[in-house]
Amino acid sequence: MIHNITNDLKWRHTVKKYNPNKKIPQEHLDVLYEAMRLSASSINSQPWKFIVISSDKAKKRMYDTFADKYQFNQTHVYDSDQIILFAHNPKYTRKNYAKVVDKGIKDGRTPLAQRDSAFGAFVFAQMNTDDNGDTSAWTKTQLYLAFGNTLHTLARLKIGSTSLEGIDSKLVNATFKKELDGYRCELALAIGYSDEKDDFNSKLPKSRKNLKDIFVHI
Repeated sequence: MIHNITNDLKWRHTVKKYNPNKKIPQEHLDVLYEAMRLSASSINSQPWKFIVISSDKAKKRMYDTFADKYQFNQTHVYDSDQIILFAHNPKYTRKNYAKVVDKGIKDGRTPLAQRDSAFGAFVFAQMNTDDNGDTSAWTKTQLYLAFGNTLHTLARLKIGSTSLEGIDSKLVNATFKKELDGYRCELALAIGYSDEKDDFNSKLPKSRKNLKDIFVHI
């Protein structure tokens, strides 16, 4: 199959070594951030926050969170252009959803007269809230929708990336407590451009299961 989308996805790989001297153009970052903002989520809940780590000071803070484990990911902090922390709201409430409803009214999606009825969808959030008010199992799932959209957008922009589930969540959440403001981070993403000489993964062929092994047509 020859198509721009599939060609870009075949180009994408997990970057193992970045070129620290090559920076992402601002116009591409603008597209990326807007694409992330437009990510889909259940009931349009948008229970996420993205912390962009790009300054030397912030990178030092992130670098230090690898003190105890996952040191194999530590080099990406300084070599990549940016590290993005993907955080979800572990206690998503009706008050949080009200911001979504009111933004929908402002954008002309929901008539003001239908504001009360617009909260009908919030029942789905309530169904995914435990007795302690914890919604993390649900909101983290929504976060991965945004994460997948981000990876796809980066591939279309020909920007490299490395998914970082190998982070010390406890240290990351403590170090960036102020910026997270109650949100929880267990996932990060390094972005930038591959070092063409030393990124061994860029030279390996793409390998995925065959269509017939993963699709069931009925």
